[in-house]
Amino acid sequence: MVLSITLMVFDHRQHQLSALRNALTVAIYPLRYIVDLPFSAGSWLSNTLSSRSELFAENSRLHDEELILKGRLQKLFALEAENSRLRTLLESSARLRERVLIAELLAVDLAPFSRHIILNKGELHGTYPGQAIIDAEGIMGQIIEVSPLQSKAILITDPNHTIPVEINRNGLRTIAVGMGEINQLALVHMPNNADILVGDLLVSSGLGGRFPSGYPVARVSKVIRSPDSPFAKVEADPLAALESSREVLLLWKAHSPFPSQGNNSTDQTTATATP
Repeated sequence: MVLSITLMVFDHRQHQLSALRNALTVAIYPLRYIVDLPFSAGSWLSNTLSSRSELFAENSRLHDEELILKGRLQKLFALEAENSRLRTLLESSARLRERVLIAELLAVDLAPFSRHIILNKGELHGTYPGQAIIDAEGIMGQIIEVSPLQSKAILITDPNHTIPVEINRNGLRTIAVGMGEINQLALVHMPNNADILVGDLLVSSGLGGRFPSGYPVARVSKVIRSPDSPFAKVEADPLAALESSREVLLLWKAHSPFPSQGNNSTDQTTATATP
């Protein structure tokens, strides 16, 4: 102990032991490194495993967020398409003289050869049996059953449906009958010498009082004249998007009462066209 104190005092005053102290520091450095190695290795391994676990967790979280964002993006695409369809309908209604109401499809009848749809508008909205329905391109059909909150409509392609039409080019009148196919109508009792051509536009004639006159119905797609038959076989393709429209327009006759606007439901949209 006395020796240690003497060396400390001597070094403090004379500074003679600095070289010895440096030499000893260099000599024991490997020993210090070896002693500290297990602790350094443990700390490095712990940090590495922790970082790897955090990376896995972050990767999983980002993957889940990606799926959620993709799902929301798909919904945005659907909403964009719906808005586009509604804008098209509203632009169509602005060209009409009749009063109209937008309705949405709730269900489609899947029975073979039957073409029926369910709409979300009923008696409380002013709908009535025989009311015509259209989309932005043409006539779709008419209401056949009504309940307070919804209604059932028959499409023009149903085999039990007929609609009086005329050829827009020359005013020749005939009847378009549904064939039960997705997009096909037949024109019945057309004489072989009738002035009708592929591509002719068929519009509603207004006869019978169910459908207002002048609305596009179909375009002639086939005309077959046979000498063995007094009538030509004529088929036409409906212009309305019968299998894809999600929103339709309900038409009111010129002098029929318009539905009350007392209902504040957000899904009720009406439009009154200017002449």
